Amino acid sequence: MLRGIGFVILATLLFVAMNTAVKYLSPHLPTVQLIWARTLVHLLFVVALFAPARGGWRLFVTRRPALQLGRSCLLLASTSFFFTALGRVPLADATAVSFTAPFIVGALSGPVVGERVGLPQWLAIGLGFVGALIIIRPTGAGANPWALLVLGSATCYALYQLLTRRVAGVDPPETTVTWSALAGAVVLSLGAPAFWTPPARLEHWLLLSVLGLLGGLGHYCVARAFLWGPAAIISPFHYVQLVWAAVAGYLVFGHVPDAWTWVGAAVIVASGLYIAWRQTRAWPGGA
Repeated sequence: MLRGIGFVILATLLFVAMNTAVKYLSPHLPTVQLIWARTLVHLLFVVALFAPARGGWRLFVTRRPALQLGRSCLLLASTSFFFTALGRVPLADATAVSFTAPFIVGALSGPVVGERVGLPQWLAIGLGFVGALIIIRPTGAGANPWALLVLGSATCYALYQLLTRRVAGVDPPETTVTWSALAGAVVLSLGAPAFWTPPARLEHWLLLSVLGLLGGLGHYCVARAFLWGPAAIISPFHYVQLVWAAVAGYLVFGHVPDAWTWVGAAVIVASGLYIAWRQTRAWPGGA
């Protein structure tokens, strides 16, 4: 159990490191170039990791190519929205709003995968979105419309997760992870000459080259975490990412989250923990 918690906390550190690098590079390089680096290195990482065991190119063989391609396009859209927002939204705010993805999964799980969502879960889902609105404040003096892109990112990521459930019993997980980055890597690599801007400094080269590695390692750590403990117990530790994001935002960019961000984040976390608790009770042997 402790090993699983350790893996998921390490994953949150890796994700925040990647997002911090993206925000740092945003004023210097085109966003599409950052997305391309993220997807390409991620793809190369998982291919190097899994291809030897899966027989080389057989790693890409899938029984549901349309679903896998749809997943890959949704992840590309989610990454594009989030990276674009990071250039204009404080790191802690973007991270907090991104945690609405589990609520969107709950809201869409009925029509997409046929799962039943009860009234208590609907109330928690609604409360989670209230938390997001507290942070975004779409009509307030401190409103930042770019934060709405994070909601778009969360929606795409929720749909990506639901399609992942659809292919979970059909294709090997190694194939599914590889397809995740395939659309972005292929499409953006074809267009790379049109948007490529040479990094001006050595640190920019280094950060650009490790974006995909940080993301790929983060997802790998999440997968490893769930081998060492129940999802309902492991998943809430993803919220540690909010703490890392606040610390990184302050140390690197001098951003201090305001009171509304902390209130909204607290509402989102409380709603997410409630949903996780309800899922634990629903399982055989749950409390």
